Amino acid sequence: MSAPPLTVAVQGIAFWASRLPGWEIARAVIRGSEAPPPTAAGRPAAALLAPTERRRAPDTVALALEVAQRACEAAGESPQNLPSVFASTHGDLAISDYMCSTLVATPTLISPIKFHNSVHNAAAGYWSIGAGSYAAYTALSAFRYSFAAGLLEAAAQVACDQRSVLYVAFDIEAKGALAGVAPSSGLLGVALVLGLQSRPGMPRLRLQLDAAENAQATPARSPAADVVAKNALAPCLPFFESLASERGAGADSVVLELSQRTVLRIAFEAA
Repeated sequence: MSAPPLTVAVQGIAFWASRLPGWEIARAVIRGSEAPPPTAAGRPAAALLAPTERRRAPDTVALALEVAQRACEAAGESPQNLPSVFASTHGDLAISDYMCSTLVATPTLISPIKFHNSVHNAAAGYWSIGAGSYAAYTALSAFRYSFAAGLLEAAAQVACDQRSVLYVAFDIEAKGALAGVAPSSGLLGVALVLGLQSRPGMPRLRLQLDAAENAQATPARSPAADVVAKNALAPCLPFFESLASERGAGADSVVLELSQRTVLRIAFEAA
């Protein structure tokens, strides 16, 4: 493909899974220096929200806000100032199952609060409220290609607007009948702050589109793979394995599926 590559700098990283609750422990497990915790953590606290909003927030919101806040802290960026991109394979499957089941059985008893949280941009909206941000946000889904599609969108916004962008991706446990057609297990959320200026110890990313026939997607190989394999966002793991690599930036690259016909090649370069 003839499109020129996009080059952006990683400025902040966050990761949260049911058995890998934070980037530090996730990186240690990916590197093989620690074993995954034997039990799952409860969901993140969504501490950014006021108590009333926190009680009403579903797992998707709690997860997305946790990694978004941690990535901003890691980058030293104010959440109020960052445009954001939110991506999710399935959105809130638990609420979707509730909505479908209730509409079949007792349609007049639909909860207004749950209906309010069923929209795909609910997490992005809660982030705007909790962070006090008036910056633009984008919410997208591209089925199993969602992480790669969101990463490309965020990098494109950095290049076009010449400013840092927050990228958040998340998926949760599937519930009820939907679990048979849209399987997902546990909680997995990741976030990046991408920008123009390199930071010490952080790589630059060179993103290039290619035809799927020219390259196969990079498989996950680390001990963390089994921990998140059944979550719908698991295709993101090879990317984070490269971020965690002890080999150093410039020694790694990954290929992520972007569609049935297109892949996204990502080279990690030393800043």
